[in-house]
Amino acid sequence: MDAERATEEARRIVAGLDLDERIRLLSGRDAWHLEGVAEAGLAPLAVADGPHGVRRKRDGAGDATLGDAEPATCFPTAVTLGATWDEGLLTEVGAALGAEAAAQDVAVLLGPGLNLKRHPAGGRNFEYLSEDPLLAGRLAAALVRGIQGQGVGACLKHLAANHQEHHRMSVDTVVDERTLRELELAGFEHAVAGGAPWTVMHAYNRLNGVFCGEHRWLLTEVLREQWGFDGLVMSDWGATSDRAAGIAAGSDLEMPGSNGAFDDEVRAALAEGRLSADDVARSATRVVALLRRAHAARESRGAAGEVDADAHHDLARRVAAAGSVLLANDGTLPLDLAALTARPGGLAVVGAFAAHPRYQGAGSSQVTPTRVSDALTALRARVAGDGLRYAPGYDPLSGATTPHLVAEAAEAAAAAEVAVVFAGLPGAYESEGFDREHLRLPEGHTALIEAVLSANPRTVVVLANGAPVELPWADRAAAILEGYLGGQAGGEAVAEVLVGEAEPGGRLAESFPVAQRDLPADAHFAAHPSQVEHREGLAVGYRFHTTAGVPARYPFGHGLAYTSFAYGRLEVSGQGTDREVAVEITNTGSRAGSEVVQLYVGQVAPAVPRPLRELAGFAKVRLEPGETATVRLPLDARAFALWDVRAGDWRVPSGAYEVEVGSSATDVRARARVEVVAEAEPGPSATPVAAAADDAAFAAALGRRVPTPAGPRPFDRDSTVDDLAATRAGALLQRALLALLRRRIAADVGADAATRRFYEAAVLEAPLRALVILAGGRPPLRVLDALCAVLDGRAPWRPVPRPR
Repeated sequence: MDAERATEEARRIVAGLDLDERIRLLSGRDAWHLEGVAEAGLAPLAVADGPHGVRRKRDGAGDATLGDAEPATCFPTAVTLGATWDEGLLTEVGAALGAEAAAQDVAVLLGPGLNLKRHPAGGRNFEYLSEDPLLAGRLAAALVRGIQGQGVGACLKHLAANHQEHHRMSVDTVVDERTLRELELAGFEHAVAGGAPWTVMHAYNRLNGVFCGEHRWLLTEVLREQWGFDGLVMSDWGATSDRAAGIAAGSDLEMPGSNGAFDDEVRAALAEGRLSADDVARSATRVVALLRRAHAARESRGAAGEVDADAHHDLARRVAAAGSVLLANDGTLPLDLAALTARPGGLAVVGAFAAHPRYQGAGSSQVTPTRVSDALTALRARVAGDGLRYAPGYDPLSGATTPHLVAEAAEAAAAAEVAVVFAGLPGAYESEGFDREHLRLPEGHTALIEAVLSANPRTVVVLANGAPVELPWADRAAAILEGYLGGQAGGEAVAEVLVGEAEPGGRLAESFPVAQRDLPADAHFAAHPSQVEHREGLAVGYRFHTTAGVPARYPFGHGLAYTSFAYGRLEVSGQGTDREVAVEITNTGSRAGSEVVQLYVGQVAPAVPRPLRELAGFAKVRLEPGETATVRLPLDARAFALWDVRAGDWRVPSGAYEVEVGSSATDVRARARVEVVAEAEPGPSATPVAAAADDAAFAAALGRRVPTPAGPRPFDRDSTVDDLAATRAGALLQRALLALLRRRIAADVGADAATRRFYEAAVLEAPLRALVILAGGRPPLRVLDALCAVLDGRAPWRPVPRPR
């Protein structure tokens, strides 16, 4: 059922409901269900986390328990999916996710995640696709199409500018309009246009002073009126602050259900004229329209069939290989196992991740896999006799090592023809809920790599991590394979790539910096609990590296193959901004392989400062040895445009443009120059493009004074548990809440180090009203408001009377 028909039916249903029934629909039934409309035959529907696998909690499991979920295929995480650059493959993944969701009677899968990778230390970067909005938006749209093709709704998240975990539930993201439009919002715009998602989830954070869930400009003017979104907007879990303001702004559904915690305030806003009955009816209609679409899809597909777990595991394996990126290779890969293992110990496999893989991130996306493969078992299955020797090297949970473990590994490497070291980031290093403190590998992993490299120069390093890391030893390694977080079949996939049974099909969807200090966003990343300033403007990822002339260790789009490709002459046809680019690609090697042809556009000598080049298109092509294919890519006005703040629209400046194709943001293989004449020239812009702005320059970009970060007082319902330490009375309550948390963590016997850190950050940085929401409306918000006044010293303690 399409959105228009569902909306028409929903209007008729909502017209027969009274005000209380309409208000009830605007909050979830519980943590994972929407309310139904029994009179219309619409039962409550279920939602579940699902960026890379369905996480539907088992019956009887606590709502906040992360690990107690029904088994489902754990596909590679979004960082790995992004590295495939393969829209068709991601549509397959989406279809598998949708089929598994349908089999578990889940109506809406909460994904994909689409926030831009502003800084590599973002704790949740593994859940996001790219640092580039075009790539991220197109890949997200592919996932959405696959999921919704199975009659299950997708949910783009988290709109918008949720780029860090540090105080994510309350921090104010201060960003200029051009940066917001050209980077963060552009990705969502592409995904809405290309995927038509049923739902969008708004973020926790404030955006330029206004909570995203109360931001009418964001949720109504941009999302609906400008982009044409016709679905439902829901809150992130516990992200509701002022429910009446949220409904008026376009936030239709509060999740999780808070047992009516905000209902009295919604009624009061109606009585006072701050909210209209039409606002309530509009959001109720969107909720019912979603119910109607979900029920129609269920009726259309009939009873959900059995999921082919073997086929989905095989798909996960293929995707993991397609997203693995060969960063460096001197010819050591692919391994010649027959030659290497002709004598005992000819192949040394070092590192506990080989046997105990890190295959997914931590937090709400954590999937209970149907099975998990490991690279060590897969490699041993391919080696006869005692040709492989294994040394664990470090503890797989902490990453810590000992002199004995390092010496054992170095001895095995020295005796081998080739050593393969498995290293990366343990789960406690990156997760939802907290950001990384640095970009380094654990000291134990670095010590192990250095020792093995010294023992054997023919050393291959295989990385397992959810975001870029610093690699100071990179030039000494014979080869480096970035496996990212490859899902439950990632171990098999890595083994297949190492021995040449599969190709390393990935290309970086993010830049790997030489050092964290190189990044203009670094000084203002997770630096203050109440405010984050995007002073770098457009200087993010490859836009920064290429424009500022600061080389990345490995650039955006980079990735080697087991074959080679030659690019022919670039041809550009068409007029003005309506163009087509054509280039011939030939596989000049002896093996079949795939190449990602990347199309970039950059203005020559721009009057308005712009990045040197920006991604305008891409295509992934697979070629047999000697095969040639012509790749054709379209260009339209958007590829040449920038956001003109003065006009409030996209504008194409007149002038010459370089149209370039290549295999990375720095490896340009062919280029052509075209001239464009604008209908209306854009106005001036102060948005930074190559370096972080100082106070004056940032104020000029914002068009206003740089706001002063808020302090912890006065306390109100948006104050965090962390803020409570500012008064003696507040500190007492904080200690009590943290004691409750510690008991809760102790009760969750399956919680690992990452999950414990997630819980701790979630409580310490949670706004007080979020605790009320997550506790089902207890205590009432009016009690919380009174308590805040007492803790702040603004009012004496006295019991709050119960409403009559």
